[in-house]
Amino acid sequence: MTRKRPETYRTRQGEDILDYLRSAAGRHVTIGGMVRYFAGRDGNIGQSTIYRHLERLAAEGTIRKYVLGDGKSACYQYVDSKAVCREHFHLICDRCGTLIHVDCDLLEEIQAHLLLEHKFRIDLLKTVLYGTCDACLSAGTEAGR
Repeated sequence: MTRKRPETYRTRQGEDILDYLRSAAGRHVTIGGMVRYFAGRDGNIGQSTIYRHLERLAAEGTIRKYVLGDGKSACYQYVDSKAVCREHFHLICDRCGTLIHVDCDLLEEIQAHLLLEHKFRIDLLKTVLYGTCDACLSAGTEAGR
């Protein structure tokens, strides 16, 4: 017997969180950034509520969750209907948070090499390269590193 999936419970706070994620499409967001965004606004949304909604949205496939290098924190990205993130690499600027979708022949060659020579398939949904974007480099924001 198959269980029918229950309808998603929608709240005003959940809708506000989803609206925020939609407005940030193309960038990754963190729970901390969302807490700061919602602090002091009408309907202030706390960290535990944000976390609970993000986990539910990730489980539904509405957003994508990227676990960061420390394994303890994560960033999130809204998945729009045009998203084809299974087919390209992702770069995230660790200065401004810009998420860059990259279609690159050289990276595809590396991916093919790893599969052929090392029998290892890269999961593009989970592969993120971190660094500094051109805008931040041009603005000199990397100087403090």
